[in-house]
Amino acid sequence: MALAGCPDSFLHHPYYQDQVEQTPPLGPRDLAGPGFPAPPDQLTNHQEDDVDLEALVNDVNASLESLYPACSMQSETVPLLQNGQHARSQPPPSGARSLQAQRSQPVHILAVRRLQEEDQQLRTSSLPAIPNPFPELCGPGSPPVLTRGSLPPSQAAAKQDVRVFSEDGTSRVVEIAADMTARDLCQLLVYRSHCVDDNSWTLVEHHPHLGLERYLEDHELVVQVESTMASESKFLFRKNYAKYEFFKNPTNFFPEQMVTWCQQSNGGHNQLLQNFLSSSSCPEIQGFLHVKELGRKSWRKLYVCLRRSGLYCSTKGASKEPRHLQLLGGLEESSVFSLIAGRKQYGAPTDYGFCIKPNKVRNETKELRLLCAEDEQGRTCWMTACRLLKYGMLLYQNFRIPPPRKALLPSFSTPVRSVSENSLVAMDFSGQTGRVIENPAEAQSAALEEGHAWRKRSTRMNILGSQSPLHPSTLSTVIHRTQHWFHGRISREESHRIIKQQGLVDGLFLLRDSQSNPKAFVLTLCHHQKIKNFQILPCEDDGQMFFSLDDGNTKFSDLIQLVDFYQLNKGVLPCKLKHHCIRVAL
Repeated sequence: MALAGCPDSFLHHPYYQDQVEQTPPLGPRDLAGPGFPAPPDQLTNHQEDDVDLEALVNDVNASLESLYPACSMQSETVPLLQNGQHARSQPPPSGARSLQAQRSQPVHILAVRRLQEEDQQLRTSSLPAIPNPFPELCGPGSPPVLTRGSLPPSQAAAKQDVRVFSEDGTSRVVEIAADMTARDLCQLLVYRSHCVDDNSWTLVEHHPHLGLERYLEDHELVVQVESTMASESKFLFRKNYAKYEFFKNPTNFFPEQMVTWCQQSNGGHNQLLQNFLSSSSCPEIQGFLHVKELGRKSWRKLYVCLRRSGLYCSTKGASKEPRHLQLLGGLEESSVFSLIAGRKQYGAPTDYGFCIKPNKVRNETKELRLLCAEDEQGRTCWMTACRLLKYGMLLYQNFRIPPPRKALLPSFSTPVRSVSENSLVAMDFSGQTGRVIENPAEAQSAALEEGHAWRKRSTRMNILGSQSPLHPSTLSTVIHRTQHWFHGRISREESHRIIKQQGLVDGLFLLRDSQSNPKAFVLTLCHHQKIKNFQILPCEDDGQMFFSLDDGNTKFSDLIQLVDFYQLNKGVLPCKLKHHCIRVAL
């Protein structure tokens, strides 16, 4: 009964009359069924008596109401407008009022919502346009066709695509939810790239047209940040080992001469971070900065102080009296960025520039507050203090308790190691059949024995002069190219830029080919926020080629052995090798 609840005017429509003429009359047995009352005999000739047909429709409505009380409230009491939408502001018809008064069963809200969602999914899943057989229901000037654009949006519209770029220029389009944070997206990219998740991967907001970039905090929503970016801007997937380094070594980030307190404080560096994270204390960062004047190309060196309310400059020397302080920018509706090429693009006096950018600014440079420090330690201190004063305890919670992983993929329940590492097991092939070594101590000793045996075989093959393509002398010169810490033939400036991008922490390193000596290599290492270079020279001993950092005192057969040694021993280096710079192709 598709005409249940329709007014009598529908019965005289040409479309309905054609359907009635083609359909044979129904008998009493055809109408009888479970839940439907048997119609009287005088209703069989329903084409001649309109009043009897209306009574039949009302009887069927009452039967349907008893079977589906929750659904009938939605379909009977509210009239339909164009595209099947309900007009809740209009009063229900008189017949529906009588049915509503006869209801005795309660309406289940959850059932009604579930039926509405199923109804919306059925509407949006139909691809072709559906002609409306009753155009009288449509408003004046409205097309009598149900199009896909006029249907209510589905729940899938809450997701959107985001393109993320890697350091080598490759990119990947990822479908994310509206509530996905930067940390969640990094974990998703880590899994798909098969790299190790050590909580140091970050998402970078990169603006090439403005020459700015910043690292997103773990709790920031990716969709919300993307809404403030211009079309030329993009996201980068990069390592940042210094993301929470200030919680481990605060003395390296906050020099004593730059930190003051508005109130008396008992401690020194031990309570430094507590005073920053506590809203009751009033820490200050003070010092001289080069400030670019708004609307001009000139820079001025001013005395600047950073407080919770914002960044202020003094109009009279180093005075911090309220009448001499002028607001440069607030932190509530702004973000702090690093200048990529400050000298070239903005004429900055130093290479250590940063910027306070309002979130509403996209392409304009007039509202950017550009500043420059004298050295890298000063810039790191200012930017770290801005992060602490803006986010406070959120940063400490991200550091101590990483955000919970989203259950978007079943892979998030797997260990944080890569897929290739998870598939490796220690094996013993000394017998007739191989066996898995389950004891860790036995596996370590077996690995040492195998390493010594490999060294002896390589020495013996070198003496015999093997011409195999896997000649040991040839293998030792190329095996390092498979490691993530080797970056090939890059310049000194490029290696320093990579070190700075991935965090100026002690022990961050990479290896590259030497530009001055084609047979040598260079170890680029960060120590105390300074970058140093150490040349690795080849040396020959008893006809065998070795590599050394200390003029042959400590010799290694290949660069992998050299890196493994200095990761455990300081040697002639200022610190051990701890973190390696890595570039992952998405």
